[in-house]
Amino acid sequence: MPGGVNSPVRAFRSVGGTPFFTKKAEGAKLTTADDRELIDFVCTWGPAIHGHNNEVIREAVAEALNNGTSFGTPNPYEVEMAELIIEMVPSVEKVRMVNSGTEATMTAIRLARGCTKRNKVIKFEGCYHGHVDSLLIKAGSGALTLGNPDSAGIPESFAEETIVLPFNDIEAVDSAFAKFGDQLACVILEPYPANIGLIMPKGGYLRGIRDLCTKHGTVLIFDEVMTGFRVSAGGVQEREDIIPDLTALGKIIGGGLPVGAVGGKTEIMDCLAPLGPVYQAGTLSGNPLAMAAGIAALKLLKEDDVYQRLEKMGNQVQEAIETTLQEIGLPGQIPQVGSMFCLYFSEDPVENLDDATTSDTDRFNKYFHTCLEKGVYIPPSKYEGNFISTAHEQDAIDQACDVFTRALHAL
Repeated sequence: MPGGVNSPVRAFRSVGGTPFFTKKAEGAKLTTADDRELIDFVCTWGPAIHGHNNEVIREAVAEALNNGTSFGTPNPYEVEMAELIIEMVPSVEKVRMVNSGTEATMTAIRLARGCTKRNKVIKFEGCYHGHVDSLLIKAGSGALTLGNPDSAGIPESFAEETIVLPFNDIEAVDSAFAKFGDQLACVILEPYPANIGLIMPKGGYLRGIRDLCTKHGTVLIFDEVMTGFRVSAGGVQEREDIIPDLTALGKIIGGGLPVGAVGGKTEIMDCLAPLGPVYQAGTLSGNPLAMAAGIAALKLLKEDDVYQRLEKMGNQVQEAIETTLQEIGLPGQIPQVGSMFCLYFSEDPVENLDDATTSDTDRFNKYFHTCLEKGVYIPPSKYEGNFISTAHEQDAIDQACDVFTRALHAL
């Protein structure tokens, strides 16, 4: 395997050292091939909102497995999943299941171009939308971690159709619309960028983008692969009361199995084949095992107080780290929303990619390894967000906060 991994983000190239291998996961803990137990704040990079090997999800998959692994025809699970997504996500009137978040954003871009008959796309520095050719430009996630924000293998002609702007700068967006308004098929963004740590939008920023897209007939795409069903049942769009035209989803709706989805307004979604001229297909789309797992995961999120409990745990972690930083006089920023948080070793608030890249890499790397040595696994990159699950009991949160505190003192 190139680099010894099947996804670059799993490597320890950014922090140094050798990645461990996991042989088992249960609740909020991983068990390594060396029989070490680690409290997990990576949560499969987001999907494991109910922790690992959740009994309800496992039983749902087992029941589906009894009936077969793949049919190549429509199946009842697809319908139930579509109904759940439409019920929970404000912008979604129709939905198409795919196999990954990358497929979801790729389909959303193609759909926007097909229905508007325009070519240009606006994306934002540090927002990662999967390894789609036209979107892997000034990206976040593993692309930044590996020091390779512009991947080889992407023709310049593809990049020419992508306009890359700094996040949180509404004047830059306004200028781009003034210059290219009648050529812009869509604007795509992570409304809370979570592939460069975690960045919160300035007040009025998302609303300003929504208004510009509406004015110019440009499709607004929210990439909620990370934030969907995690920051609230309806994602950022529910939390901020900003309704995009299309939404890309993934992670949690697979319950730990590979899945993605794109959904949105009926008039746009009906441009997809077989109704419309925009072609998209997938042999395993709507796979019954993935649908069964995802349905179980979403139903668990509808139980009372789930999001309040996740928010409370996130607040506890944020407060523990912030208090310690103040006590020992270390510079740091700890953005947190719901069950997502990150730590930047930076003097000033992080509002965009440039701010994120100037945070102290060496200090983060030392912090990462100290946490790992003391039994807590956080993402092996300063550019990745941390995740909390419903399986993180109070004891695990207390223990992790103690480790975070001791790791900071060790700096």
